[in-house]
Amino acid sequence: MRTTVGIIGAGPAGLLLARLLHNAGIDSVVLESRDREYVEHRQRAGILEQGTVDVLRAAGAGGAAGPGGAAARRDRAAVRPEAAPGGLPGPHRRPERHRLRADRGVQGPDRPSTRRRGALLFEAEALRVEGAESDRPLVRFRYQGREDVLDCDYVVGCDGFWGVARNAIPAELARVFERSYPYAWLGILADVAPSHDELVYARHDRGFALLSMRSPSVSRLYLQVEEGTDAESWSDDDIWDELERRFETGDGWRLERGPVTQKSVTPMRSYVHEPMRHGRLFLAGDAAHIVPPTGAKGLNLAVGDVVTFARALTYKKETGGDERLDGYSASCLRRVWQAERFSYDMTSLLHRAPGATPFEGRLQLARLERIAASRAAETDLAEAYTGFPFDEQG
Repeated sequence: MRTTVGIIGAGPAGLLLARLLHNAGIDSVVLESRDREYVEHRQRAGILEQGTVDVLRAAGAGGAAGPGGAAARRDRAAVRPEAAPGGLPGPHRRPERHRLRADRGVQGPDRPSTRRRGALLFEAEALRVEGAESDRPLVRFRYQGREDVLDCDYVVGCDGFWGVARNAIPAELARVFERSYPYAWLGILADVAPSHDELVYARHDRGFALLSMRSPSVSRLYLQVEEGTDAESWSDDDIWDELERRFETGDGWRLERGPVTQKSVTPMRSYVHEPMRHGRLFLAGDAAHIVPPTGAKGLNLAVGDVVTFARALTYKKETGGDERLDGYSASCLRRVWQAERFSYDMTSLLHRAPGATPFEGRLQLARLERIAASRAAETDLAEAYTGFPFDEQG
């Protein structure tokens, strides 16, 4: 098989990249190890930044435009990031809506579109990338019981942290930055309408909690738990009881309960691989970086990566210049590190670390009070939460 861009992974980033390239008249082949049903039904993110939504719409990947279409469903699920931190002295407080950036919002996700006009192979397992330093890198993959080869001009690894793309970069040429956190998130999906029309972040002496939505009738909630916790060790009633404790505000607002349909535990970690490019191999999304979910940046960073690559390759096609491809890693990493910084700040602000001292707890409250009282502090948080702009020079 021969193509211009071989894309490993048909998650939202890989599918969006294929669409962007198609729109630019550049052919691609997407290799996905899972089956179509898995890809179409897996929920990939809780928050889409406005920049991400704009890119999806511009690419024609927003689904049908009518009232029942994907774009309309996202609009109906749109929310604004207004923190509601528990544990603050005095009444329940949150940043005022007009103080947040009025031109930028965040939205709930929709299922990724898999209707492609390019080549998309499901149950095609990428085995390895060869010849990244050459002008014709190869992706060896297994499909329908036999091994095959995809001959490319460029390879983009959108295959996640455990994928094969990153392994093609020699270890001696890479730098890895990582941090593991001594706690995790116990997350549930529940068949109940969200108890608030905005996201609610709670800092509590017993640990962090988050209320978010998946749809007007499905809620997504999280509890900070010990690292290594087994999700099944918590009963549904125990989860709801603990959520109620951590969300208690004393102003009459209450959390609504519903049937729990899914439970899982997410470890908390930060990870960055530098560089994000080696020869004609480019890494995107979790293949290159991971952020703790507190900042809601994971999928949005992946979108930024593939937009940067698509713009760079389009520029190459139109002008013959390689400078934007050469600058891919540096351009993406500027945005990645700002997201890492913000996600770390949000995580350390709202979580109670094992063995935390009263001094550290008071510092958290002081930081939260500063956000609630200062327009400059609120604006800084809102700008970071609603998204860092894509680098137009990428």
